[in-house]
Amino acid sequence: MKIFNKEHTLPQRDSKSINEQIPDGMWIACPICHQSIYRNELGTLKVCPECKYGFRLKARNRLALLTTNFTEINKDIMVEKTDFPGYADKLQRAKTTTQLNESVLTGIAIIDEQKVALGIMDSYFIMGSLGAKTGAKIAKLFDIATEQHLPVILFTASGGARMQEGINSLMQMAKVSAAIARHSEAGLLYISVLTDPTTGGVMASFAMQADIIVAEPHALIGFAGRRVIEQTLHEKLPADFQRAELLQTSGFLDAIIQRPELPTKLALLVRLNEVK
Repeated sequence: MKIFNKEHTLPQRDSKSINEQIPDGMWIACPICHQSIYRNELGTLKVCPECKYGFRLKARNRLALLTTNFTEINKDIMVEKTDFPGYADKLQRAKTTTQLNESVLTGIAIIDEQKVALGIMDSYFIMGSLGAKTGAKIAKLFDIATEQHLPVILFTASGGARMQEGINSLMQMAKVSAAIARHSEAGLLYISVLTDPTTGGVMASFAMQADIIVAEPHALIGFAGRRVIEQTLHEKLPADFQRAELLQTSGFLDAIIQRPELPTKLALLVRLNEVK
């Protein structure tokens, strides 16, 4: 006996129309633990809730997480221009994207009641590459900190020297290192905070010259890239190669600090190292 007089079938769904209703970018994959994360879960801190990896931030977004009391300095510092093909257009796009005139933001800040000279490199500005203007701004930051007897906190994020500027880019490693030496000779504190990524000439010079070196969890820190090293050694490198946790166990880092704790812990380090 028939229970139904006619067959009932579920309506066919158009998978294309369903996909079109889901906005792009709602979910993001963590590059470390590979978990899919609802983008709103990241909040303003942009931290993976599973492994605590800190996603890359623009300099002004990071500044907002550290302090509301900041006076920018050396914004319009000038250096010799280069005529590398397409470079001017790339610079303009980077300026528009980051609202910066170079790959580093520098100024005087109050972080948890501690006055510091603060520099924040921006990986969204041509991968935070070290150009002549970048080096000039960082060197000037250290010189002003020396004059005003201030500690320096520098957040590094860079792919290395800026190829479009050739030897002028490489010279910045020495320029900044000399300014750091003058600051150190004055008995002043320098803290570097290595963020993802800190590589190339930046890692090989001023990022690792600080009195105290800390990093965010899982930050990529190294000189040459993984692929180059693997091709040179003809060996497969471990998954945690050049990550902050491995560098800490090897003695290259003093601490790994999660992003929400950075303001209070950096201020504590400054207080503990105040010159009496």
